[in-house]
Amino acid sequence: MIRGERVYLRAAERDDIPTFVRWLSDAETTAYLSMRSPMSRPMEEDWFERAVAQQGKDGYHFVICRLDDDRPIGTIGLFALDLVNGKAGLGITIGEKQLWGQGYGSDALNALVDFGFGQLRLERIWLEVYDFNVRARRSYEKNGFRLEGTERHAAYRDGKFLDTHLMSILRDEWQALERKRSWDYRAAEAEG
Repeated sequence: MIRGERVYLRAAERDDIPTFVRWLSDAETTAYLSMRSPMSRPMEEDWFERAVAQQGKDGYHFVICRLDDDRPIGTIGLFALDLVNGKAGLGITIGEKQLWGQGYGSDALNALVDFGFGQLRLERIWLEVYDFNVRARRSYEKNGFRLEGTERHAAYRDGKFLDTHLMSILRDEWQALERKRSWDYRAAEAEG
C-alpha cells in the first residue's frame, strides 16, 4: 500500500467512475485542471480503460482515500514516465471541495513522491501549476518542489492567456526533507 499520514493511494476501480465524473463535471474543481469541458460517463469509461492498460507502463494513476473512513477524495498520478532518464510528471486533484486546504493533498503528494523516488528510482518529478493557483503552489513549495521557470501565456482559459509555472523536485532534495516516508507509516501500522 502507498500511504501517507492521513491518506492512502489505491488503484482506480470501475466503481469509481461515477465519482470521477462528478468531480470532473464541477466547474470550480476543473478550473485548476487543463480540462476544457465537463466529463461524461462514456468519456471517463474510455479514459479508465486506457489508464488500466497503461498502468505501470507510461504512468501510474491512483485514487486518494482517507485512512479513517476509506472515502475516496481525489486522484493523483505520475504521467510521461521516463524510466531511462528517471523522470515523470505529477498531477493531483482533490475532488471533494469541502476538504480543500486541509492537508490531504500535501499528504497524498508526499506519498506519491515517496513512491516515485523510493520504488521507481526516479531522479526528477515535475509538475505544472497555473499562476492563479497560489494555494497549490504554496503546497508544492512546502513539500520540496522548486520553481524552475514560468511558461508565459502557456494556457488559454476563459478568454485569456495564463502563465503556468514549471516546478520540480530532485531525488537529493527529497532525501534532504526531514519528514516520515510512506513506508515509515506502513511499518508503524504493522507494529501496531
